[in-house]
Amino acid sequence: MLATIAASVLTGITGHPVSVEVQVSSGLPTFTVVGLPDAACREARDRVRAALLSSGVTWPSGRITVNLAPSGLRKEGSGLDLAIAMGVLVADDQLPAETVADMAFLAELGLDGHLRPVPGVLPQVRGLSRAAIVVAPESAAEASLAGGPEVRAPATLRDLILALRGEEAWPDPPRFISANPVEAGVDLADVRGQHMARLGLEVAAAGGHHLLMIGPPGAGKTMLARRLPGLLPPLDDSTAIDTTMVHSAAGMDFPPAELVRRAPWQAPHHSASMISLVGGGSHALRPGSISCAHGGVLFLDEMGEFAPQALDALRQPLEEGIIRVNRAAAVASFPARFLLVGAMNPCPCGELGRPGMCRCTPVARLRYARRLSGPLLDRFDLRIHVNRPEVADLFDAPPGECSAKVRARVDRARAMARDRGVVANSELRDSALEELAPLAPEAKDLLRRSIGDGRLTARGLQRIRRVALTLADLSGQAPPLTKDIVAQALFMRTEPVTVAHDPWSCTNAQ
Repeated sequence: MLATIAASVLTGITGHPVSVEVQVSSGLPTFTVVGLPDAACREARDRVRAALLSSGVTWPSGRITVNLAPSGLRKEGSGLDLAIAMGVLVADDQLPAETVADMAFLAELGLDGHLRPVPGVLPQVRGLSRAAIVVAPESAAEASLAGGPEVRAPATLRDLILALRGEEAWPDPPRFISANPVEAGVDLADVRGQHMARLGLEVAAAGGHHLLMIGPPGAGKTMLARRLPGLLPPLDDSTAIDTTMVHSAAGMDFPPAELVRRAPWQAPHHSASMISLVGGGSHALRPGSISCAHGGVLFLDEMGEFAPQALDALRQPLEEGIIRVNRAAAVASFPARFLLVGAMNPCPCGELGRPGMCRCTPVARLRYARRLSGPLLDRFDLRIHVNRPEVADLFDAPPGECSAKVRARVDRARAMARDRGVVANSELRDSALEELAPLAPEAKDLLRRSIGDGRLTARGLQRIRRVALTLADLSGQAPPLTKDIVAQALFMRTEPVTVAHDPWSCTNAQ
């Protein structure tokens, strides 16, 4: 007899419907899986057999053939275990075919028959068009976010079989308590001094501008960056859905029964590979850190220690807000609209600029500075030098503004950006800047001199105008952009310290 069961597999963050066709025929006892299964799919034979026997049903003694259609789509992972088990029972006449006619099954099976969760449930359920979906209890809240089929979540295969036969009622879905979206203990008021760096955080949050902080060790760069997500507004519906689907495909935790609303935070180690940053893989295409940071902050600490190839891979996503991963066997696209924050020392030892303290050779400094290519550096709207705080700031100065007050100003600036038709000023097209951010004559002369001196590129010109517009929004000034506002935007885009800027360099001393 032949049975066909609905299921789904994941490619990137897209769920693809799969028909699990099972045939039980006479012959020598064998179990064959065809249709481009990976190793985990082929190992389903032993998991399904043990789970069925543990659930009190018999294992067919004939030849079992499982076809995963469409055959041209590679099947990865263990999420087809439950569908295969249902197909075996229906094909062996142990379950009526009509009981599973308009249902889909998505779970891994334990040897004792328990249903286990699999990553990517949300995008897989969104790709199915069935009246009901059966998942593991841990995946029920995530599956319900799809808003489509009825979600059923039996704890074991035995409970599922009894419910399908009508011998027992379907178990009640598990209840989940909403998580508190407020993260305690991380507030901008904890930062003492660092007035320019605090302003840089506020401008970055208000306008969606990428930020690079350069300073010696212990200056507070990481402490500042960790407080940036608390300044960002909650994610809108579209971004929240995309972010939740990415986190689901990546197997990350997120609030139960809720979309990801809080701006995510990703801080990969500087030894991370290019694939771990942008996504992909040799077989399963999974989202990388830049996609997991979609709608939030990607923080690259010790940015000068990252591989140059990995850093340059960020250039295209920074411009387009999407990353396209092409492999010989599959192609996937991941959302990647994030706020990039980098932190690095001025030199390998971190003491560049302090007379007699830097131990680096000129060659080592030059090599360190070249880790950031010119095109990548040009994409940072804000480049802030973060010096060590003064003693008076640490002991005598009162606490700075709290995150709530700064976030209120950020929200007002974001509201003005929405009135312009964008989420943040950094998304304004060049053609819209002439109308929305006109320049005063003095400001135009200042920018003309900066371009003529080679301190500013054509792309940097438009970025300066966007930053200046954000500064104007925060200060309550209406366009045209004045010379003072543009000068402040230029000052916050200072060049990073390199060998050529160090007066104590041996090269300059000669």
